[in-house]
Amino acid sequence: MKLGPIVSPWQKQHGARIGRRGFIGTTLAATALAAVHPGRTWATASGSAPIPNQLAALSTAGRPMTLSATDIKDLRSGLHGSLLLAQDAGYDSARRMWNRSFDRHPALIARCADAADVVRAVNFARAHDLRTAVRAGGHSVSGQSVCDGGLVIDVSQLRAISVDAQRQVARAQSGVLLGELDRATQAAGLATTLGTVTDTGIAGLTLGGGMGRLMRKHGLACDNLRSVDVVTADGKLRHASVNENPDLFWALRGGGGNFGVATSFEYRLHPLAHRVLTGERVYPFSQARAVFAAAAELADRAPDDLTLGAAVFNSVDKDHPGQFAIWSVDYCGDPRDGERLLEPLRKLGTPLLDTINAVSYLEAQGAAGAATIAVPSPAGGFVKSGFMRGVTPDMMDELLRRFVMLPPSMNCSAGLSQMGGAVARVSPEGTAFWNRHAGFDFLINGDWTERAQDQRNMQAIRDMWSGLEKFSEGYYVNTEPSEDEHRLRATYGNNYPRLVQLKNRYDPTNLFRLNANIKPTAAA
Repeated sequence: MKLGPIVSPWQKQHGARIGRRGFIGTTLAATALAAVHPGRTWATASGSAPIPNQLAALSTAGRPMTLSATDIKDLRSGLHGSLLLAQDAGYDSARRMWNRSFDRHPALIARCADAADVVRAVNFARAHDLRTAVRAGGHSVSGQSVCDGGLVIDVSQLRAISVDAQRQVARAQSGVLLGELDRATQAAGLATTLGTVTDTGIAGLTLGGGMGRLMRKHGLACDNLRSVDVVTADGKLRHASVNENPDLFWALRGGGGNFGVATSFEYRLHPLAHRVLTGERVYPFSQARAVFAAAAELADRAPDDLTLGAAVFNSVDKDHPGQFAIWSVDYCGDPRDGERLLEPLRKLGTPLLDTINAVSYLEAQGAAGAATIAVPSPAGGFVKSGFMRGVTPDMMDELLRRFVMLPPSMNCSAGLSQMGGAVARVSPEGTAFWNRHAGFDFLINGDWTERAQDQRNMQAIRDMWSGLEKFSEGYYVNTEPSEDEHRLRATYGNNYPRLVQLKNRYDPTNLFRLNANIKPTAAA
């Protein structure tokens, strides 16, 4: 389950939540861009700034370069959507990411209106060897959905959804957000595995694997894919499924954004019209060992309908400050059966707070209200994570010792979210998503509102993870996309050589590199 980050009910009230994917990138690209930035002669005219004779940009390798006015005009005139430059109306809002720790300034933003626009934008990026980022929901905690000095291919306007209730299939374009797809499928009494932060885009989530409340019952989001339409680096729009481009389809299920820009997804749906059991129970921090042990013991014999998590949490909420222990649950079967299954956890005693309740699936997903929009977080944040097999005394010793050393001025959770079930019944070689053996996903998640605290808090989280990483076994593409060779091989496991071969075929120049990057042989 994607319970991570597990947060206290007080933190939820204030919206201080950072998603799974986290990796603070380098500022070298911004420095290089500043070094070559020419004087601007911008002026507003008819909603768009005049195009300069030369526009400073960065190549895929981060080298300074320039784009001519002729090239930019050609791209703009060929789009059905819009092309934004720095002083165009809408540029600032289009470049903003959910994680406000990043303040990046692309040279160009192509707001695509259809798949043909994506093709044109990819061809432009390849022809000019231009640094390229792909933005869908903009929820990338790592900041890689927007780049300094390059081209952002923005598919957020591709929002069409269709649901075939009889066939139990949904088709959704790549700009769709989780809450939008949840509402469309639930209207027919159906659902598929998606994440738990409702304004996340389906594209990045699904391509990286896609953990969510239903994964132990129905598999990862990528396990529920029937097909993907994707524009590869050669500018071709390809349909990938088990019958058409099957090698590409295999890679797209867990390989992240390495192989192209997805324009639409087709998902397998499952009946889900009843209420589900969801929520958390909060205990004093002194009970942390007991909370983790009890949750892990129950998880060992849990049916697929049940997903458990456990975490320690530091709250800076003025009404509820301090450190706490939390266990959390999602049960997608009959809520009465779920309540009976949870009886063993009553041995932990009376909680400080209990939010466990039977609610609609849309309420559990946070998608029951108004139409979903991608709203930037009010906070900055940072995460570190890895997969683990289980809870051990040594791991708990290290977790608690290091947790109490964190700066008390940031919200921070550190804990486990259960995996297994249907996720583990797919062979690691069956899709690009390798780490199916994991019993839990472990996540440290911090957020804060004062930007002056960025470096201190991020280093504190790194220091904490440095003591816990030895208990991990592999990493999740969507949490920390890293180019570190050790992490890449632990992320993709024995699938890595096959992924390199497919990268050689579909993206030999590594155009799509702002991800957990699989380098083609020629670019290695």
